[in-house]
Amino acid sequence: MTKPLDIVFLGLSLSSSWGNGHATTYRALIKGLRQDGHRILFLERDVPWYASHRDLVSPEFCDLAYYTDVDVMIGLHGDRLRGADAVVVGSYVPDGVALIDKLERLGPKRFCFYDIDTPVTLAKLDRGDEEYLALRQILLFDAYFSFSGGTVLTLLERSYGARRAIALYCSVDESRYADTGEPKCWDLGYLGTYSQDRQPTLERLLLEPARRLPSMRFVVAGPRYPADIDWPANVQRIEHLAPAAHASFYTRQRFTLNVTRSDMIAAGWSPSVRLFEAAACGTPVISDFWQGLDQLLPDGEALIIARGPEDVVAVLTELADSDRAAIAAAARRRVMDGHTGLARAGEFARTLSELPVNRAYERISA
Repeated sequence: MTKPLDIVFLGLSLSSSWGNGHATTYRALIKGLRQDGHRILFLERDVPWYASHRDLVSPEFCDLAYYTDVDVMIGLHGDRLRGADAVVVGSYVPDGVALIDKLERLGPKRFCFYDIDTPVTLAKLDRGDEEYLALRQILLFDAYFSFSGGTVLTLLERSYGARRAIALYCSVDESRYADTGEPKCWDLGYLGTYSQDRQPTLERLLLEPARRLPSMRFVVAGPRYPADIDWPANVQRIEHLAPAAHASFYTRQRFTLNVTRSDMIAAGWSPSVRLFEAAACGTPVISDFWQGLDQLLPDGEALIIARGPEDVVAVLTELADSDRAAIAAAARRRVMDGHTGLARAGEFARTLSELPVNRAYERISA
């Protein structure tokens, strides 16, 4: 274990999981860091849509503070930001471009970016869209931690100017995600916020199988779905599930569906936190395909890849319970071995410790 570090995160949201997967990703990682003795401050922009849907008001594993004005926040927390071992800005932070510029001028010891949306970020930059990160800013960071691994890391360094691109996959809080022992309510379920580019896959791999199997039960949980979607009668809708209810939700499914955004599919090596959560709960996953998935969770051994509704129908109607249980057990072993919050925190802290102190910090501190 590395020596205790003082780390400041500035991320989209830790307090609210409503409509975003960032909160659960941060929670698992930061809780793991705290278990290893590191000191964490999370600074979150106070915005109304998260303020009204907070499901973690007072985390026991870190300090959490809100801000509405970047300059005021820096005035209040400037000493901590300058003295921390690392300052880590996340993707999709409101006014991220201005925030990054102002933080960089403070000269933190180690200045890092954690992109929980890497393929989306790069696609936006390619379009000239600098909503939360400017292309010129990538080289400002001592390390660019990426939700995606594989060839994306090489691309970040060679084409986008990252000094060091390092994979930091999402992870699961092993203390919160496990089989709850509840009976099965649904044959197949899906948990995810509505996304236009995911909807055709959800249609193909869940709604169409539901139409073909009217005697089976299905469920879709998540906000922002348009009112004009034609939900089959045997598909239950749940508007929002707080993380505290996720383990129960997964446990009550025979299978759960993983659907990937198109930018993530194109990039490959971009495992969703939902994959790890479901596996930790002992629920076998049916997923669309992307490069790298089979290396993380081998098809037919720890996961089932489906390319059309007929694949899903076959799994739901033909796969023996013993095979279903074996797939679930294999996935859980892999996740518990290498994809928990504690495991990911160890990777992250070791990498931070190995980064040299920023020369700007040494110059400002001299």
